[in-house]
Amino acid sequence: MRIASPRPVVLPARPARPVCPGCPGCRVGEAGFTLVELLVVLAIIGLLTTVVVINVLPMQGRAQVQKAEADIALIEQGLEFWRIDMGRYPTAEEGLAVLTQPTATGAKLKTLPNDPWGNPYGYAVPGANNQPFLVFSLGADGAEGGEGENADLRSDRQ
Repeated sequence: MRIASPRPVVLPARPARPVCPGCPGCRVGEAGFTLVELLVVLAIIGLLTTVVVINVLPMQGRAQVQKAEADIALIEQGLEFWRIDMGRYPTAEEGLAVLTQPTATGAKLKTLPNDPWGNPYGYAVPGANNQPFLVFSLGADGAEGGEGENADLRSDRQ
């Protein structure tokens, strides 16, 4: 009796996967990112954005206060130069606008800046604390008094 040898089982060949038209060597189904990978990346970007916003926003208020202090110092210099040319400080009626008008040696300021909150700087003659003048900003709230960003900024306190 003869035992027949088993025939090898031949599996049908797998059909070739189609190739992406725009990517040489890339096959359809192998390109791209999974939804989980995209969600992880979006979560990381969200966390980084939150950290940056939390650290940057408080700096804006501080920067506005520092800009107002620098503007007040600039206006004070313009007032001193105007006094040297004219022999006196501007009156309250003349105000700070005279600093942009030409004198014998030219205008003291090209333009009169507003404070960082969009309000004009105030000017008083005579100033407080035995000062000849006072240049001031009412702060972020535009009202007298206040604390932090809302505090008044004055030339006699610098």
